[in-house]
Amino acid sequence: MNEYLLPGIHVRERYVPVPLDWWDPDSDAIEVFVRELVDPDKRGDDLPLLTYLQGGPGGANPRPLEPGGWIKEALEHYRIVLVDQRGTGRSTPLDAQILAEMDAESGADHLARFRADSIVRDLEHVRTTVYNGRKWATLAQSYGGWLTLAYLSHAPEALAAAYVCGGIPGNPMSAEEVYRRTFDRVAAKTNEYYRRYPHDAEQVARIADRLAAEPVLLPDGDVLTVRRFQSLGIDFGMKPGFERMHWLVEDAFIRGDRLSEGFLAGVLARTSSAANPLFWTLQESIYGDGPNGPTAWAAQRERDRRPEFDETVRPLPFTGEMAFPWMFEEVRLLKGFAPAVHALAARERWSPILDPERLAANTVPVAAAVYFDDMFVDSGLQLDTLRGLGNAQAWVTNEYEHDGIGAERVFARLRELVRDRGGEQR
Repeated sequence: MNEYLLPGIHVRERYVPVPLDWWDPDSDAIEVFVRELVDPDKRGDDLPLLTYLQGGPGGANPRPLEPGGWIKEALEHYRIVLVDQRGTGRSTPLDAQILAEMDAESGADHLARFRADSIVRDLEHVRTTVYNGRKWATLAQSYGGWLTLAYLSHAPEALAAAYVCGGIPGNPMSAEEVYRRTFDRVAAKTNEYYRRYPHDAEQVARIADRLAAEPVLLPDGDVLTVRRFQSLGIDFGMKPGFERMHWLVEDAFIRGDRLSEGFLAGVLARTSSAANPLFWTLQESIYGDGPNGPTAWAAQRERDRRPEFDETVRPLPFTGEMAFPWMFEEVRLLKGFAPAVHALAARERWSPILDPERLAANTVPVAAAVYFDDMFVDSGLQLDTLRGLGNAQAWVTNEYEHDGIGAERVFARLRELVRDRGGEQR
């Protein structure tokens, strides 16, 4: 176990072994990495616990530089527990090279062990073995909301309260319905980008025309296709995503029609999947729940129904949080996942994630920030689910984008909602 100090934060770290397959008593073991944060002046205090459920899928927990945002608010009240979800961060890693050594079905089976049901069981193991079974509150960002509802479905007795930021899934879950709604959201965000920076429409079109004319290589040797360039639109769901895109494309060209090395390096950094290879790999499988059938590349099927997203359209349309099969052909660090991901997309039946009856009867206090203009998680679907979730409150706001959790005020507001209805359970 390691202990050290960051500015304003005392840190304790450890590894906890868990089975790769919670349903197989002979399963191999993997490790999850646990980092604990506490105010240095309170390190010996008996504080309530808060565990953070990271967005993604496939995202590691925050690596703070100093107290700020939700961490600053949380350090005033809690001991924070950050568990890197299996396969991410310093937990036992999972990447394409590992999957490339398996056949398609074995690879799909392996990937399926990295879904919400396994993550919740990992968290429960950490809670019971490291923290002596004490209840803890959860704070969830985005995909963390999937984990929250899975937690409330499988082990609600573990939770003192559940706080969710932009991450309540539809219930029942449906990838088709999600993309039917979010393609419209992406189109609206793209229009807003071009409204704010009208001169960028010509520059973006010029970049796309150059990519379509002949192959352009990224620094790692991948070909930068128009559709890969379009996927940069995922940043429009975060602030200041429009501005990041504006400055990226501003200096795209050097000496006529040659794309600059700085631009290409910037595109690579945003699209290589080096930091989170499971994000696109597991993107659609998070909607698999019991017998709800194959996801079957739902985002691609929805895009095929929408000619307005074609690569030849100008002004060029962008895409958002949508996984497409071409990614596993064109992105070097994703290619090894291809057989397993295709097999996973064809899966007819999934392990159960949500328990509708248990969710309806829930008594754990739930407070959710629903971002009205959220590009990734449709606000209408979130509110529909919350209406059927016991003891839940929604705070609907258009002040923030999908990353509103970075504002200190958001977590504070959610805590107020729970406090004013009796507070966290003990």
